[in-house]
Amino acid sequence: MSRLRPRALARRALPLLLAAQAVLLPAGLVSGTAHAQQLSCPPTACGSVSTGPVSQAPPSEGPCTSPDKAVCLVRSQTPEEREKSREIRVRYHELLAEMDRTECEMRTEGRSEEEIARKLVQMRNEAKHITRAGMSPDEVRVLEERNRQKYGNPLGPTADQLYAKYGSWRAVSDAAGRTSVAVDHELGLEYRPCGCEAERAA
Repeated sequence: MSRLRPRALARRALPLLLAAQAVLLPAGLVSGTAHAQQLSCPPTACGSVSTGPVSQAPPSEGPCTSPDKAVCLVRSQTPEEREKSREIRVRYHELLAEMDRTECEMRTEGRSEEEIARKLVQMRNEAKHITRAGMSPDEVRVLEERNRQKYGNPLGPTADQLYAKYGSWRAVSDAAGRTSVAVDHELGLEYRPCGCEAERAA
């Protein structure tokens, strides 16, 4: 029974950790292509890319060598559980790609940094079907209660709360679309940002 408990905890805790990473990780680079009012982001150029299969190793029961708790939880999963985590991660990458395209479109329209940041935070917070994936109703209630206590609402930090933390609207936009390279690598994935050429030329 004691050997099953860590794996059960990993299954329950991983979705919450993956959902929380969007506002906890260092900012990444942004790149991509856009032309005038038409967005151009071919599937082969950006988004979720498979770099290999998930590990078929049995669940790790020894000390974890990674400083990333989500990576440690992935390693404690069975191969079947890792496949499920990979599916959830791909869905999260799809959300990031849509956020990248939205940001690019808003930049070509000349929208302000604040408008862009508020829209991206809204998109991330409203994507419950992704950030709550794999969680039971009880786990969702626990997560939403934690968010209420910490942020005052069940969805997570607001744009204003992130602005108070990071000090600029551009930093808020970056925070809203982050992904953990370490977790992606552990699940055999890579996220390639779908950015905007208009942004680089500005």
